[in-house]
Amino acid sequence: MEILEAFDVTGSFRAAGALAGCDHKTVAHWVRVREEAGGGPVARPRRRPVVDPFAEKIDEWVERSRGRVRADRAHEQLVAMGYQGSERTTRRAVASAKRRYRAEHGRRTRPWLPEPGLWMQWDYADGPEVEEAGSVLLCAWLAWSRYRAVVPLRDKTLPNVVLGFDRALRSFGGAPTYALTDNERTVTVDHVCGIAVRNPQIVAVGRHYGITIATCVPADPQSKGGSEATVRIAKADLVPTDHNLRPAYRCWAELEEACEAFCERVNAREHRATRRPPVVMLADERSRLHPLPALPHTVCFGQTRRVGWQSTVSVGGAIYSVPSSLVDERVWARVDGNELVVVHAGAAGGPREVARHQLTTPGRPSIRDDHYPPRPAGPLERRPTARNADEQVFLAIGPGAEAWLVAAAAAGAARVRRKLAEAVDLAKLHGAEPVEQALRICAEAGRFADGDLASILAHHRTIAQAGGTVVELPVRPPDAPTLQRSTSRWAGFGR
Repeated sequence: MEILEAFDVTGSFRAAGALAGCDHKTVAHWVRVREEAGGGPVARPRRRPVVDPFAEKIDEWVERSRGRVRADRAHEQLVAMGYQGSERTTRRAVASAKRRYRAEHGRRTRPWLPEPGLWMQWDYADGPEVEEAGSVLLCAWLAWSRYRAVVPLRDKTLPNVVLGFDRALRSFGGAPTYALTDNERTVTVDHVCGIAVRNPQIVAVGRHYGITIATCVPADPQSKGGSEATVRIAKADLVPTDHNLRPAYRCWAELEEACEAFCERVNAREHRATRRPPVVMLADERSRLHPLPALPHTVCFGQTRRVGWQSTVSVGGAIYSVPSSLVDERVWARVDGNELVVVHAGAAGGPREVARHQLTTPGRPSIRDDHYPPRPAGPLERRPTARNADEQVFLAIGPGAEAWLVAAAAAGAARVRRKLAEAVDLAKLHGAEPVEQALRICAEAGRFADGDLASILAHHRTIAQAGGTVVELPVRPPDAPTLQRSTSRWAGFGR
């Protein structure tokens, strides 16, 4: 346009070229193009004389494949038909034919303007392996506020789906009017004349929460793009790969903490479309959401059981452990294949799977140690604990004092309390560090007699003053009964 404007002002090819900074032949070319077009310069159609005779055949392949034909396959067919052009020319011709097809048959969509409190979407992602078992990430998304919720599940069975669905709704703080998802078996059992036949159990779940369950067109991710984006972002951050450098999860609780941290992070930052954080928009949308029932939908959770004082439940006469924090609480237990799944519906976070056991029989209880707090130390593991001021001062000397007390008590040493007071007095005179070292050596060598501690401490002080190295004392053999003969017969030898 600058070239033509310069030519219109000057009326000379060379003068216009000097003003526009190009050659005068370039000015003459674009002036000629404008005159041939009868107006402004237009892009002339590119001619490919080698492939033009096959243009109709290429258009036919594109039409038959609905714009999906591959250029390399089209080139192979053209070569078999006598085509002598290059593959590059074929690719350009196929790309041009696809553009014409999309211009005529392409999908035209209107931007979706969601209303607050009306729509939510959810989908699933393949989660990481935890405890040598796979997992599933249920990714839910509120369409208006863009608030995301990611809930880890063991699998996609209906009870677990209902569990994750309830937890997602409680993270939203209410229930929208419609919930859009894919055509999983837990939602759609069949399609008749293009109409999705709902699973009656998921319909009951929707009625419980006051939500209408809807499904997208099969194999049409554009109809639920919001949840697809949530799935993509969650997998990129939560599933350990070489790209995010996330280590493997050691337990299920660690995966749940990672999902909660992910939701807090993505919901607190500004969204690209709304220019507002989703957590701020959710505060406005909650006034449009339906209130949630006090209890979750429990039809698919199994049988109710009350947790006993030993933190166990009985199912079919067999005993199974649950976390000790659930004593006197009601839980739901169901059989899933060869496993027993225990679910607890808390008031704050919704239902959660709290235990999973292999099925067992009466008389063979299934108890997991991680369901109970640490056990108190046994008789061989107890550590000294101060009960009065004197004992506290003695134990404050250091670990050597604890080791000496444990070893002396096990060896049956006499007058232990008096020896404790003697060690405290020595620590006041010589310092706690040399006394602690002497006590440790006494414990290792089995020296618990009167004066042993003072003797060893004096020996160390003498060596330290002489600049030598402390030599470890030999261990005294135990005074145990033996069959070795005594030396009393040699008492009169040489007399």
